[in-house]
Amino acid sequence: MTENELSYKIIGAAIEVHKSLGVGLLEKAYETALAYELKILGLNVKQQVSLPLQYKDVSIENAYKIDLIVEDKVIIEIKSVLELNPIFHAQVLTYLKQSNMKLGLLINFSSELIKYGIHRIVNNLINE
Repeated sequence: MTENELSYKIIGAAIEVHKSLGVGLLEKAYETALAYELKILGLNVKQQVSLPLQYKDVSIENAYKIDLIVEDKVIIEIKSVLELNPIFHAQVLTYLKQSNMKLGLLINFSSELIKYGIHRIVNNLINE
């Protein structure tokens, strides 16, 4: 399954979570619910994935934690904030570059309409 096909399924699951839970919860609640929905779809989902960062000759363990990784292809960063800060987009792009993945989804569950809270961030992704 391509990154774009996975993205479609992830967005559908995010819409289901948002419809069911609404706004105002902590990020962990949305993360757990989204992981549950994705697993129901038969997708391989990893939560709170800690990855090292290589800085010159030093490996920094636990340098960052990715909220969700789906099928080892798509990174999902969950937020529950009134307004997305541009640093969140940079954070996802950094995760993509460090992990050599191509697609990240930044999902803000505090958006009144979830479609305005979903942002695709790409790292050399070619449309298929």
